[in-house]
Amino acid sequence: ALLIAGTNKVFYPAEAKIEKGKLVAWSKNVKEPVAVRYQFCNACIGNLVSQTGLPVAPFRTDDWEVE
Repeated sequence: ALLIAGTNKVFYPAEAKIEKGKLVAWSKNVKEPVAVRYQFCNACIGNLVSQTGLPVAPFRTDDWEVE
């Protein structure tokens, strides 16, 4: 699961693609994304792999308190 949020800190499911070696994510619900979370849940199934074909570990780009 890939989620993005704006400055309001509300996360929404996002679509994404790899462009020039970088993850580009968007959602119709977030006009200006400021944070991304990947597999940030208890039982997520990921589909993102590295250039070497290995699964990408869960990550987040924010340091907001988790509620």
